[in-house]
Amino acid sequence: MQHNGVYFHNVTELEQLPYLPGLRLHRFPKQVRHSLTEKGRTKAVQSNGCELRFVTEAKYVQVVLASQDTSGKVLVFKGDFFHSSHQLEPAVATTIQLEEPERFAQVIPEKLNNRAFSSNVWRIFFERFSAVFYDIDAFGFEVRPPHKHEMPQLTLLAYGSSITQGAGALSHYNGYIQQAARRLEIDACNLGLSGSCFCEKELSDHIAERNDWDMVYLEIGVNMRAVVSTEEFEQRSSYLLDRIIERHPEKPVFLTYIYPNRATYFSDYNHDYSEAERRYNEILAQYTANRSHPFLHLLDGSKIVDDFTSLTSDLIHPSDYGHIRMGEKLAGFMLPTVNKLRERQVKHGVISK
Repeated sequence: MQHNGVYFHNVTELEQLPYLPGLRLHRFPKQVRHSLTEKGRTKAVQSNGCELRFVTEAKYVQVVLASQDTSGKVLVFKGDFFHSSHQLEPAVATTIQLEEPERFAQVIPEKLNNRAFSSNVWRIFFERFSAVFYDIDAFGFEVRPPHKHEMPQLTLLAYGSSITQGAGALSHYNGYIQQAARRLEIDACNLGLSGSCFCEKELSDHIAERNDWDMVYLEIGVNMRAVVSTEEFEQRSSYLLDRIIERHPEKPVFLTYIYPNRATYFSDYNHDYSEAERRYNEILAQYTANRSHPFLHLLDGSKIVDDFTSLTSDLIHPSDYGHIRMGEKLAGFMLPTVNKLRERQVKHGVISK
């Protein structure tokens, strides 16, 4: 989404509240947010993974931001290079001072750029809170959205639980989806919903109807186990997958078994969570076999989370080490598909070699 010279990544709606200044950054449109569970509605307003992206020749830039609900950090990047970290407090407009890295001019340009971001692009990444944007001041210099060639040419859309949202990592930028995307030099739209990944019809329709992604990753089931019946899970997961495949028959769809967690190894083998987890995984396997779709890839979650000690002590969310390791594993599984997509883009003249 573009607005007033800024590209808003992973943002589908900019909301102006009647009695509050600024624009709230939303990952989901209102009709989708309001179709979720009560908890899901509170998670859907979190702006983690949203970014402001812009290009300017100004050496100095001021960006005014706030948090709507809780304190949180924004991370600033220039292209792929980390620049600075800034703390926002709830309901307090904060001016972030940016300065062009002077050392960039001393290095040959090709070392500053890869297939992901041009080093001309300022990126402001939001952690897990409801972000509010007020203004960018470049002191008279033009501020423009990045050109298409200045950003990654491929985009991964991810939907899942708090694990996909990035919980457990000290910074959501270290979440495994962001980690995988960084390694693959692609973009990521993160639609993770903490404790609220229930595959609602409206959300499934929303993902299927979007055209801003090249491949999709689905981490579903862990929030629904022992909450909805196996029959209901089968219906919801099948609807989500059917809608995506029917709307995007040639786009890669990655699906994973539930990641190993405490319930995977309960001493009580017949615990409700353990039984539901096994049944859910069987349903995903059966769907994949029955559908026999050439672009549907079912991954073994235990090969992505292959070290149980990479979890935090809650025995479900990965630590920073866990997220980083997961990102490396996931990127490895996705790399052949990403290479094929890039070859297709070259063939059709979308990008050069």
